[in-house]
Amino acid sequence: MMRRPRGRSLRIGFVLLLALLLPWGGTRAQQLRKPPTTPTDNVKEVLHGVEIVDPYRWLEDQWSPKTRAWIEEQNAYTRALLDTVAGREQIRQRLTELMKVEAIGLPVERGGRYFFAKRRADQEQFVIYMRKGRQGPDEALIDPHPWSPDHTTSVTLLDVSDDGTVLAYGVRQGGEDELTIRLFDVEARRDLPDVLPKGRYFGLSLTPDKSGFYYTRHTPEGPRVYFHRMGEDPARDREIFGRGYGVDKIITATLSEDGRYLLFTVSHGAGARRTEIYLQDVARGGPIITVVNDIEARFSGEIVADTLYLLTNWNAPRGRLLAVSVRDAAARDRWREVIPQSSAVINGFALVGGRLVVNHLENVQARVRMFDPDGRFLAEIPLPAIGSVSGLRGRWASSEIFYAFSSFHIPTTIYRYDVTTGTSEVWAALKVPIRSEQFEVKQVWYESRDGTRVPMFIAHARGLKLDGARPTLLTGYGGFNVSLLPGFSARAALWMELGGVYALPNLRGGGEFGEEWHRAGMLEKKQNVFDDFLAAAEWLIKNGYTNPSRLAISGGSNGGLLVGAALTQRPELFAAVVCSYPLLDMIRYHRFLVARFWIPEYGSSDDPEQFKYLLAYSPYHQVKPGTRYPAVLFITGDADTRVDPLHARKMTARLQAATASDRPILLRYDTKAGHSGGLPLSKQIEDLTDELSFLLWQLGVRSPEN
Repeated sequence: MMRRPRGRSLRIGFVLLLALLLPWGGTRAQQLRKPPTTPTDNVKEVLHGVEIVDPYRWLEDQWSPKTRAWIEEQNAYTRALLDTVAGREQIRQRLTELMKVEAIGLPVERGGRYFFAKRRADQEQFVIYMRKGRQGPDEALIDPHPWSPDHTTSVTLLDVSDDGTVLAYGVRQGGEDELTIRLFDVEARRDLPDVLPKGRYFGLSLTPDKSGFYYTRHTPEGPRVYFHRMGEDPARDREIFGRGYGVDKIITATLSEDGRYLLFTVSHGAGARRTEIYLQDVARGGPIITVVNDIEARFSGEIVADTLYLLTNWNAPRGRLLAVSVRDAAARDRWREVIPQSSAVINGFALVGGRLVVNHLENVQARVRMFDPDGRFLAEIPLPAIGSVSGLRGRWASSEIFYAFSSFHIPTTIYRYDVTTGTSEVWAALKVPIRSEQFEVKQVWYESRDGTRVPMFIAHARGLKLDGARPTLLTGYGGFNVSLLPGFSARAALWMELGGVYALPNLRGGGEFGEEWHRAGMLEKKQNVFDDFLAAAEWLIKNGYTNPSRLAISGGSNGGLLVGAALTQRPELFAAVVCSYPLLDMIRYHRFLVARFWIPEYGSSDDPEQFKYLLAYSPYHQVKPGTRYPAVLFITGDADTRVDPLHARKMTARLQAATASDRPILLRYDTKAGHSGGLPLSKQIEDLTDELSFLLWQLGVRSPEN
């Protein structure tokens, strides 16, 4: 057995040793036993003249004794295989080294105090801390560890009062989206009596005088904005906006920095093509004013110094920034363009130190640029490598901005940048025991099925010999206008240490090239996303990186739909698949949990035309008996309150019954895991150990000593 690496030299030895790839020993069929038998109950229905047969409809009932027994059987089967994978312990040890490190989140400055989440190397969950001044000692304020014996309760910092004496935070159980909201007295180091019950909330803004806060809660009728007055019963909170909007809408309410204006944003679904903007002078009790509600475009806004800044793709698919005086906000002829559309996509902006700080994507590479309030270019913040920038957190009245940078090979680093002096310093950095210089990240371009050029990031050990047999992990997303850039993860780092290739294509459906790129991968054009992904796999094979026996794919949520479609459309192209918290039954998805939010992105089978293309790619309905499917590990859990776990349950059963190969179809089902994270660190390590052990097993990779 391999000894645990100690120190830098032995870590290098770990890399070199495990990079010596050997075929997996033994016959796979001898290692496996058959999965549990799943009874069928062929429910038949006719939709738009087409008969749909659903043999596993009964698995939609999450809490029936029959389903719970089935879940237990599946978990037992999965554990019997994954727990005995050779080299598993070495993988766990290295992941522990990579992940059990101190981690710090972006700070929020209020009243000279800095509030942030931090997890020490010996802790399971993040704790909310405060630092008085940038150089002050870290003081723990809210520690969730005593609240649950298994450490599955987590906390999230939501907002802090202007003077830094009151903070709002959310309490989450497992990976649920739902939160319980609490208030904390920083001076007294105790919770205030105000508690908002568990629910789905969209944002919270404390008033400058600490008299209360605005928040959005999703109700059975739809999202509603409320005002909570401190010390009063939340049941008496005043509804101030949202009446008339149904459950398929998302509403946020944001208070301006000075507390005078409240900005309402109404999204017509997740990643919607249309948003509405309203504002109210709450300091003077003014009426709610309509800024825009009649344009098929997205808008987001911020208000500073009586000026409303609007980021929009209206007549600008790659984005532009508009400005207008608040008093003239409803007069469209008074809107002025301060930063026009360019070849770069505007990925976000912040108003800091009297400047406009814009996060651009230039050919899917991050650029952070500063402009004056009228849009004149001032400077660009230098970045260390190809990677991703997130955060851009600061205040109009402050000169400092914080942002996070990372790449596949560079652990997350938080920088503090002074916009007046142009100086940058590291505020906090993950001290992960890796040598970043050992790896390289590059960007390539390839052609999709219809000739569209698509970019892809590829990361691997520097100087890696491309012999056509490198274990390769291809991942992606392709939806909801989400842009994917290189970011650090222990999974990617260890994969590269093992001699593997990590690949991330920027598929249509994302926002990497603006709204046109997004629309090219949604609704009836969703197949473009899958074609882009399959073309990426083919490019990696053609260009000597790997072959189908050494190629794995992974994706979660919408990315789970992506890999589900890939494995049903081209099963011969892959050896292994990890499919996490996925959408897979696209005929019934919109009937469960919050999935109606996603109809603008996918469509609905209630519509006869949309039904046709949904059925054409729906992974659950495209499973063909007698097909040699790759190995698949499905991952989900009871606490996923966003994408119903029924998708993974039904797909597991259907693939197990249909596959003609001897590769396993496994389900890892956690009763406390969900979409929003919040799992204790030890559980994260265990889960990632499962994933990597599964992939290396199925790709035939092991260390020489196993």
